[in-house]
Formats: sequence, structure tokens, C-alpha cells
Amino acid sequence: MKILVLADRKSKYLYDFYEPDKLKDIDLIISCGDLPASYLSFFVTLCNVPLLYVRGNHDDKYATAPPEGCICIEDDIYVYQGIRILGLGGSMEYIPGADNQYTERKMRRRLWRLQYKLWRRKGFDILVTHAPAYQINDLEDLPHRGFAVFRELMEKYKPKFFFHGHVHANYSRKFKRIDNYGETTIVNGFEYYIVEYQEEIKESASSLV
Repeated sequence: MKILVLADRKSKYLYDFYEPDKLKDIDLIISCGDLPASYLSFFVTLCNVPLLYVRGNHDDKYATAPPEGCICIEDDIYVYQGIRILGLGGSMEYIPGADNQYTERKMRRRLWRLQYKLWRRKGFDILVTHAPAYQINDLEDLPHRGFAVFRELMEKYKPKFFFHGHVHANYSRKFKRIDNYGETTIVNGFEYYIVEYQEEIKESASSLV
């Protein structure tokens, strides 16, 4: 299975110069946030595959005008062809009371509400967030600091992948597209990236649902 991961900035290559052949083998699209709703609707319409999304810290307009034809996986475990996908959008809170911003405590509270779903699904295979994990390709400033609870999720459930955005390629010379933490491959989906999810892993995940 090929998964197109999107985040933070529109891709000129895929959008301005769209050609069907560029995405003909894509099976699933996942947005990690901070993209216009119309941009996501464009891809779900032309690619004719499911598009899952979480909200970024700048996606406040989604509340009144969400991406048409797309599936919000916030605070949920969405299962697609046996792959369990957990969604937790938003960033660290740097403007008190702002939409899609959370303190570490608030993010942990969201996760606590997911305990039954995590038990019922026996974990998850892909973690999808907007913000990164704490001290794994995040930045020191509060707006771009990652969440420690995301590290704990990887340690406990050992998902195959962790997709996030929020940290742009031009923010730091230390930017990493791909990293690893334990058994998890971490992908920063800034602009776009295509991930190959191996067939044998998908079958294994199916047996757990």
C-alpha cells in the first residue's frame, strides 16, 4: 500500500502541475494539518481514494468549513484495510484558549478518553499528529515543541509509523524527513511524502482488529 502524507504547505509539483500519473498508485492520503480545506478536497476528488486528516494549529476554519469528502480522524482510531490509524491533531498551546492548541496535560486528557478504543483495537499501527514528539525533531520554542505523550505512545504500542508535520523544512538545518524511535519510523510530512506500507505488515495488522 502506498500512502501520500501531506502537511503544512501546498505542493506545486502535485497541485499546480497536477498530472494523474503522479498519484496513480496512491491507495490512501493522510493530512497532518495546516492545509486549506479546498486543497484536501482537490486530492480526494481527483485521486478517488480516502483522505484522512487531523487539524493543525492554523486549521480553525475547519470548524465551519471542513474539507469536503474527507474523513476527520481526530480523537479516533480509524481502520483502513486492517491498518489502525490513530489521530491526534493540534500543537502545543502558545496562545491560551486558542483552537487546536493543547498543553501537555490537555493532550494527555485526550488520550485518556481514547483508552477504551485503544483497548478494543489492541493498539494502533500508525500515529497521525500535527505536532512532533518531544525532543524528536521538534524545536525549542514553545509553539514548535513536541508532546512527551507521543513518545510514550510509541514506547507502549510500537506503531509501525508516526506521521506529523508542523516543523517546516526551512525552520532548521536539523530538519529530518525520516527518523526512527524504537520500532517506529517517523515521517515529517511537510509538503508531501510517499510511504510504502508493506503488504505483510498490513495482513498482520488485520488479524489484530
